[in-house]
Amino acid sequence: MEQPFTKPPYVIGIAGGTGSGKTTFSRELVATLMTNKIVYISHDSYYRDLSDRPFSERVKVNFDHPDSLETELLIKHIEILRSGQAVDIPIYDFVEHTRSKETEHIEPQPVILIEGILIFAVKELRDLMDMKIFVDTDADIRFMRRLLRDIDERGRSVKSVCDQYLNVVRPMHEAFVEPSKVYADIIVPRGGHNHAALDMVSTKIRSHMGLN
Repeated sequence: MEQPFTKPPYVIGIAGGTGSGKTTFSRELVATLMTNKIVYISHDSYYRDLSDRPFSERVKVNFDHPDSLETELLIKHIEILRSGQAVDIPIYDFVEHTRSKETEHIEPQPVILIEGILIFAVKELRDLMDMKIFVDTDADIRFMRRLLRDIDERGRSVKSVCDQYLNVVRPMHEAFVEPSKVYADIIVPRGGHNHAALDMVSTKIRSHMGLN
């Protein structure tokens, strides 16, 4: 397949702690650009398939550790997209902790946007990015957002979310996510609705795409 654009794809990474607003920032950025020439990929889609384990063991996995994600497959997919070819990315079931048999077909585009809490923690993935953005939000706000999300979207109980946060999420944030902030080119405070940061980043991307 011939690459549908002349410049190499511009790869943007958007990281931040769980509940920081990085997904909101990513979606606001895509909406601000008003173009369909962007590939949006969530690192969460690449959680390892645990269907070979009993459910009682699946729920004990540390999903906030880099080893829980098949990042090597994400790296491969980004490299394929950069070469001008399409990929089929996994679809993950967060209730059952398994991958769906279905996949999402993604065509190459001039901009590739990757979002996830651990995308700056892996050097091989980080090195593929042209711009690295870290969305920074206070810990109490991040916890409340995660609590609501995991109850509403992932079928978790309040107790399970709180236990997981204290025993896993917070220690992993301190071990992997917060230290990775040093690699960011841009740090966005106050979460996903920072319009000044959105304008600055969108201007840079539009310039790269020749839209200005």
